[in-house]
Amino acid sequence: MKARTESDSVSAVAALADSSRRGVYEYILEADGPVSRDDVAGALGMVRGTAAFHLDRLAREELLTVSYRRLTGRSGPGSGRPTKLYAPAVREVSVSLPQRHYDLAAELLAAAVENSHRTGTPVEESLRRVAAEAGNSIGKDADSLEQALEKYGFKPETEEDGSIVLQNCPFHRLSQRHTATICGLNLDLLSAVTGKTGPEGCTAVLDPAPGRCCVRILPPDRD
Repeated sequence: MKARTESDSVSAVAALADSSRRGVYEYILEADGPVSRDDVAGALGMVRGTAAFHLDRLAREELLTVSYRRLTGRSGPGSGRPTKLYAPAVREVSVSLPQRHYDLAAELLAAAVENSHRTGTPVEESLRRVAAEAGNSIGKDADSLEQALEKYGFKPETEEDGSIVLQNCPFHRLSQRHTATICGLNLDLLSAVTGKTGPEGCTAVLDPAPGRCCVRILPPDRD
């Protein structure tokens, strides 16, 4: 399945901007089980076709799951067609502007704690390891360094000397409260991304400054 992007989340949130469609979604969230188009139409006083339109839009955005079942309890010839039923999807939707990825930071921190408990490795060392592994994975899935940085919301800009500054920190709030931990995580993550996708000799270094990410990516032959 294709990975969900920030644009996908924006589209899903936009689908809920319509008050009628949001009412349909809220009704399904509170239902005891999967519901049909007739259930929604009857409960919300909608024309069945309108209910179907809203339900299918929510399903396309992966906010609802769809299943089919014969409600009569019968099977075989003459039992009628299965009814299309809708239920809430597991998917969570959030949009943050500027783009943030607190979920990624949480996953890395949790993985580091688990690794530390399992192996006896200090948490700080475990965090460096899991951040580097995540960076390698991100780099492996990207066609270029710039693509990887854009995907995770870093907003890269290349300066005259060829170095790349990152105009957005995806972990901004955490970095304000836990600077050493989060900036260290960020450096290990981006060092691995750079090593996987950047030109040979590029390096990621800590270079904090107000209004941007703490990491700068230096071109080859720069210290």
